[in-house]
Amino acid sequence: MTAELTIGFLPLVDACLPILAQEHGFAESEGLSLSFIKDLSWATVLDRLLYGHSDAAHMVAPLAIAATLGKGRPAQPLSAPFVLGLNGNAITLSPELARSVASPGSIGDPAEVGAALREIVQERFASSGKRLTFGVVHRYSSHNYMLRYWLAACGIRPDEDVDIATVPPPYCAEALQRGDVDGICVGEPWNSVAVEQGAGEIVLSTAQIWRRGVEKVLAMREPVMEEKRESVMRLIRALCRAAAHFVDPVNWELNSAILARPQYLDGSAELIRRAISDQLLLAQGGDLVHFPDFMFQYREAANFPWVSQAQWLYSQMVRWDGSVYDPQEALRAGRVFRPDIYRAALSGTKEPLPGASSKVEGSLDVPTVVGTQQGRMTLEPNRFFDGLEFDPQDIEGYLAKLS
Repeated sequence: MTAELTIGFLPLVDACLPILAQEHGFAESEGLSLSFIKDLSWATVLDRLLYGHSDAAHMVAPLAIAATLGKGRPAQPLSAPFVLGLNGNAITLSPELARSVASPGSIGDPAEVGAALREIVQERFASSGKRLTFGVVHRYSSHNYMLRYWLAACGIRPDEDVDIATVPPPYCAEALQRGDVDGICVGEPWNSVAVEQGAGEIVLSTAQIWRRGVEKVLAMREPVMEEKRESVMRLIRALCRAAAHFVDPVNWELNSAILARPQYLDGSAELIRRAISDQLLLAQGGDLVHFPDFMFQYREAANFPWVSQAQWLYSQMVRWDGSVYDPQEALRAGRVFRPDIYRAALSGTKEPLPGASSKVEGSLDVPTVVGTQQGRMTLEPNRFFDGLEFDPQDIEGYLAKLS
């Protein structure tokens, strides 16, 4: 008997895996039928999930943790048994600002761009008393945390030296065009839309800030996941097959055309194809630039829900909410990511499974063979741009280094 699941999503390229699992029959082969609800903001995606309009959702990972911890609303436990992808976001500035901090047509160096931006921030405030404003897609988003991490490491204090506002992804290019914000941190295709419209120029990829930064997850209410556990495990297997299909260059043209359909991203297949193939147009009229692993959807167990990644997000929540570190909260945050479900779904398949469920983030400079439960696995460099490492066994010590 076919099980039906409804999945909420925003029109972003990294919503690809559930869509392609349905379109290519991977879900059907697992006895699943997927239907989709498209929204325009992460707040609405979360509302639909919490009120039972959807069974699962494509969701920014910090939002699943925030909902579980009761940040901003009554707590409801969510579970994330699958990571939909790593990175895939960029920082796009208004053309004038971009050309003041980076060379046109080339991706910048995070430290150098940050240093140049710091001077502009200081000069503007000294001359006019005004602060630059940056748009992010949600308060509890990896975009917010990556942007803040970069700014702070470069000596720019978020909320004091610059303002940060929420702008839903489909409106980011418009907000830049209108001058409501001076820069945005958003996923594709919305940076490319801003570039094509002449509203902005890409200066950095978030993969330069944290080489293997966790991005979207498949989130579910914990009671729903337990109730539909068998269907969830079938969905995980279907998503893995979709991920393998997604990264194969032979399929890029077809998958771009599918994702561009009105019911999904309703956008340009060409812009979507660029994102899938790690090709970025940094400025209007320029040449495409190849940035390897701009999107990271499959290899190195990219879809594995590392507990340490959830706890890094929790550390940023504490840092930017101005709250006090709580060991019990850190445990609850880590438990949102469910490697046990991922392992149960893929045990006995050809998918590699790491031996551990947590690791020191940002610790690898060179490709490193790691122990596994099954298969073979080599993890590639995963550094933060400032060289710091995150040890989930010492979150409090890590936070002390950041303050």
